[in-house]
Amino acid sequence: MNAWVSGKRDLGGTRVRKRFLHPGEHYVTDEPMLISTLLGSCVSVCLFDPEARVIGMNHFLLPARSWPTEQPLLESDAGRYGLWAMELLVNGVLRLGGRRERLRAKAFGGANVLNVSVSPDSGREGIGSANARFVRQFLEQDAIPLVAQDLGGETGRQIHFYGGDFAVFLRRIPRLQAARIEVEERHYLHRVIQDKDRLGSADFF
Repeated sequence: MNAWVSGKRDLGGTRVRKRFLHPGEHYVTDEPMLISTLLGSCVSVCLFDPEARVIGMNHFLLPARSWPTEQPLLESDAGRYGLWAMELLVNGVLRLGGRRERLRAKAFGGANVLNVSVSPDSGREGIGSANARFVRQFLEQDAIPLVAQDLGGETGRQIHFYGGDFAVFLRRIPRLQAARIEVEERHYLHRVIQDKDRLGSADFF
């Protein structure tokens, strides 16, 4: 199913500037442009101040440094993505004139597309579920209303966030294609971990 979340209007052929986000990136702007990304287990938050007309979006891979998991890939200090990505996004929107009390958010992603089996009795959860839980908790604690969301499930997503009216176009991605996105996200995380190991005492936020 393809749908504009919150009633996106037809752009009518109008040319708008575009920005594509890769895992670990974020972008903020006060232009009515289009920000896009592809999501597997990762989560993106679309943040905006409707009065200042400032928008921003991130794309994070993991919720926190100490997230418990049986998957060796995530046993690294490089896993502090959720906190880092959300702080960068919020602060970036505020720097461009946004006001914290006016911020609104839409959140997407957090799919468990690889069907990694996690025992309910283990007290642990899949990457996508952990990311989705983290972002809901972060926004609630920061008193930022989550006005639209499409989180969890087993399919990937392609999203386009438009600064003209703050709507998000969401396209669900078939499982096979979503699994490829998941692999790309994990390869990106491996590279970050390797960079950290190579740099020694460097810290990642």
